Amino acid sequence: MARTAEESRFSLQKDRMLRAAARCFNQKGFSGTSLKDVAGQLGLTDAALYYYVRNKEELVYLCYLKAAELGRAALETATAEGGTALERIRRYLHLHAEFMLGEPGPVAIMSEIPSLKTEHREEILRLSREHSARFEALLREGIDEGSIAPCDVRMTGNAIMGALNWIPKWHHGDPDVARQVLASFPDILSRGLVPAGSR
Repeated sequence: MARTAEESRFSLQKDRMLRAAARCFNQKGFSGTSLKDVAGQLGLTDAALYYYVRNKEELVYLCYLKAAELGRAALETATAEGGTALERIRRYLHLHAEFMLGEPGPVAIMSEIPSLKTEHREEILRLSREHSARFEALLREGIDEGSIAPCDVRMTGNAIMGALNWIPKWHHGDPDVARQVLASFPDILSRGLVPAGSR
């Protein structure tokens, strides 16, 4: 079913709100950010934000939900294009960074999950665990086929995801830094996965 003009405007404004909120949360943290800060970035009154969210907790939850969705989309797109597991991982790292640094981003760093109410916290943790499991499965596939060196897939996945997901904390919207990240990070984060005889 096609969206109405009103639904499209709502969706666009909500996306603008989530990007503004992500910038605020990444720069000032959950406790240091108010709805007034987010509204100020959008040129709105803080009261206007209540049309989109009930409170700050829901805003954090929606930001984290968007981050999880972008990560899932990057991994699905990267794996659908085929190739070795290592090639798919490198493609995923580039796509995920591109999503975070490009038009869909910025995304909020998931550093305040404990602040969410129970049902929101459980959903975000579930999505995070599912994403990690899919990435770890890709690492195992690469080890089995020989494109990835034997490793502890849990620790390796945590290390790579941790570095990738922290990009928005220090990027700060600098286009030169974005170009450097996209040119360098996929290789930096995947170099250790290459079997010794293939380097």
